[in-house]
Amino acid sequence: MSQEYLEDLREAILKEIKIAKEIVAISLSSENLGNEEKNMIDSQLNSLKEALIKSADDVSGILEDMSIVKPLPTSKVDVPEAEVEKKDLIQVKTRPMSIMISRERVPKTNKKRHKIVDVELTDTERKTLKRLKKRRKIVKVTKEKKANKYISAANKMFGKLSKSLNEKPIFMTLKMDLIKANIQYVPASYISMMLFTSFISIFVALFAMVFLLFFHVSFDWPLIARVTEPLGSRFLNVFWIIFAVPVATFFAIYFYPSLERKHIENKINEELPFATIHMSAISGSMVEPSEMFSILISTKEYPYLEKDFTKIINEINVYGRDFVSALRNVAFNSPSNKLAALLNGIATTINSGGSLPSFFDKRANTLLFEYRIEREKYTKGAETFMDIYISLVIAAPMILMLLLIMMKVSGLGISMSTSGITLVMVVGVTMINIVFLTFLQLKQPQS
Repeated sequence: MSQEYLEDLREAILKEIKIAKEIVAISLSSENLGNEEKNMIDSQLNSLKEALIKSADDVSGILEDMSIVKPLPTSKVDVPEAEVEKKDLIQVKTRPMSIMISRERVPKTNKKRHKIVDVELTDTERKTLKRLKKRRKIVKVTKEKKANKYISAANKMFGKLSKSLNEKPIFMTLKMDLIKANIQYVPASYISMMLFTSFISIFVALFAMVFLLFFHVSFDWPLIARVTEPLGSRFLNVFWIIFAVPVATFFAIYFYPSLERKHIENKINEELPFATIHMSAISGSMVEPSEMFSILISTKEYPYLEKDFTKIINEINVYGRDFVSALRNVAFNSPSNKLAALLNGIATTINSGGSLPSFFDKRANTLLFEYRIEREKYTKGAETFMDIYISLVIAAPMILMLLLIMMKVSGLGISMSTSGITLVMVVGVTMINIVFLTFLQLKQPQS
């Protein structure tokens, strides 16, 4: 009989220790969380406290049943209500800290004393708790963003029209580019902004047309002078401005998301080989697959990949989707085809039960090989552009300036003065340099 009591007592104490450890771990990791997460943690802690109280009562009952000396029967004494309402404490002592759990006393015949349970933590558990402390982050309260007044005005003026245009097939590509380029605009609002900006550009074009109707701009001094030709012929020369400026504005805003998506795609493709090598190292340490992206985000080494990795974490934690569905959803909206192929490959490997470290090793080798080829292409292209730059920016302007001056001196119909020719050459060389530098900056891979 005593052996059965000892076995029951051992199981009850082990259960109590396990519950206490869970309470300590949850309490340490629940600080600086949001309101919703705190409510969930509090409800879980309450249930664990109730289980701990019940387990303590079980231990007390078993100990009293095992007692050889039984208390003498006493007459029934009425317990005052005030004493029944008193609260006693169960203190769970741990190293390095203790947690006080309060509960209301329930009048029972064989369970009356306060209980103090010592829980000894192992070295591994202490290291885990220490690591959890280090991983705590201060939650910064950010101010709520106000609505953009320009977008609000555009929605008021063109909201209905943009909603109807939003369903047209011509704007489906624009909607996908907005999503893939991570531009924080609703498609209907972006279309409203595009129409509103084009509408404003009509007045700018009208002002420019009226100005050029009475004045002309030249490279000779004075740079701006009154027009001497008839007003009708001058109008035929400048009336196209009122149509060209709004149309150019509309198409510039329409194609901006696709250009931004292409830029982000190039940056992601440059970061992807090294991020894949990092994933290969992490997956070899038997970390849960979804934790790989959290680790990569915490390194702050991949600013363009970080946005897509954050989407994966949000798909799991916010929307409650499983890991494979989150990977496929983010891959569908990713601006980079290489990143989409990598995420789909991870999902397929997990579904088929394959080896993630082996998958990452092979994919990292492939991406690194492609990266080296791109670097070689850039080096060869830079050499070609250097030759073009020398011939076009250094030799050509000198030869052209000499020809223009000779034609001016010989009287072959060049009406520009020497200072005008010089100004044209300086402006031309400056513009060509700006174009070359911009092009090389856009084509330059990340080091």
